[in-house]
Amino acid sequence: MPSLIRFALPLMLSLLLQSFYGAADLIVVGQFCGAASVSAVATGSQLMVAVTAIVTGLTMGVTVLIGQATGANEGERAGNTVCGMIKLFAAVALVLTAILTALAYPLALLVQAPDEALTQTESYIRICGAGMVFITAYNAISGIFRGLGNSRTPFLFVAVACVINIALDLLFVAGFGMDASGAALATIIAQASSVVFSLIYLKKKKLPFPVRKSGFSAKGSVRGILAVGAPIALQDFLVSVSFLIITAIVNTLGLNQSASIGIAEKLFVFLSIVPMSFLSSISAFVAQNVGGGRYDRAKTALISAACVSFCFGAAMFLFTFFGGRIAARIFTADEAVIALTAQYFKSCSFEYLIIAISFCMLGYFNGLKKTVFVMIQGLFTAFAVRIPLSYLFSSLPDTNMTLIGIAVPVSATVSLLMCIVYFIVTQKKIKTKLQSEHSEKPVSTDGRE
Repeated sequence: MPSLIRFALPLMLSLLLQSFYGAADLIVVGQFCGAASVSAVATGSQLMVAVTAIVTGLTMGVTVLIGQATGANEGERAGNTVCGMIKLFAAVALVLTAILTALAYPLALLVQAPDEALTQTESYIRICGAGMVFITAYNAISGIFRGLGNSRTPFLFVAVACVINIALDLLFVAGFGMDASGAALATIIAQASSVVFSLIYLKKKKLPFPVRKSGFSAKGSVRGILAVGAPIALQDFLVSVSFLIITAIVNTLGLNQSASIGIAEKLFVFLSIVPMSFLSSISAFVAQNVGGGRYDRAKTALISAACVSFCFGAAMFLFTFFGGRIAARIFTADEAVIALTAQYFKSCSFEYLIIAISFCMLGYFNGLKKTVFVMIQGLFTAFAVRIPLSYLFSSLPDTNMTLIGIAVPVSATVSLLMCIVYFIVTQKKIKTKLQSEHSEKPVSTDGRE
């Protein structure tokens, strides 16, 4: 527990700052602009979350591979992973930038942005898309440090970006009246500043393993990252797309409903910090321990994290269920939007109890490189449960946000049940593997191994 907490705490603080970082756009826009601007930032940022999920999913591949190489004391393999990461992420950044900047308007139409917010949504997507290279670089560098068991340094990177983003939000939105475009511009400038800071840090603080030019021609480095990270990237992206589909469904109900679900999703990122941080920290923690053959310690870390996470999940459930209006008021003063957000929380708040455990289990599976299962459960719960239920409830006569929100805890419950079953299967396989390795150890003539 002490080792896990020491690693997880800076990551929690990083996610806290990232939550403020992402929420700052919506808070400032909500206080100084109208519902159309709030809807534009909420919808546009939801699309950006989906796109960024591709990058963060691939980053998990970097974190796990470097973690296992470090645990096995294989510095050259870790260096080759970094070289493969640079090649892969450069290509990803260029492709995503081209898509987002060229197709901003069709994408805004695709997510059903309300007519009043369509132009601002398009602008937000195009400006953020132009900064994808910085978003990609930040996540890649942070993934390296987390794989080394260093979560403090990425926290510094986020802190720099957060301070700059909030200051520029106030300048561009409140000062210059740039609405959603100002929030998007503040975001990419802040990300660029964070990347510059991280590169300066890397130049002064060398990595604990060599990164050679020959590593760029090493075979298997990119393939290794894709083998671990691609299933996570695909799952994260498609799950985010499922949220976009749900956002599009709710957007058809009206501008206030669109703004309310956008606020609820922003609050989710903030309120689920503990289980999200454990998901990432357990992935790295388990990867290093598995690399060193410590399966028992990896399992203990999962149990410890789940206990801590559930306590926080219970607190977040109580806050959102009983204090939905208070939470929504942080983002907007529009009473209609506040009331609809509170309605939505009356049902979706139960999710915080469930993901407190399931996210920890998903982190454990990531560390074991069981990312295909993580992908399958994510896609199944999103597309076979959450989206169909959201559509069904939204199409009922006299529907409301509370009814629509029921789809959220139901899909989370299905995910948890799948994780529990797979955990039992995985533990049986690990036990069999360890027994097999134990039986193969040489035994001396006096009976000692």
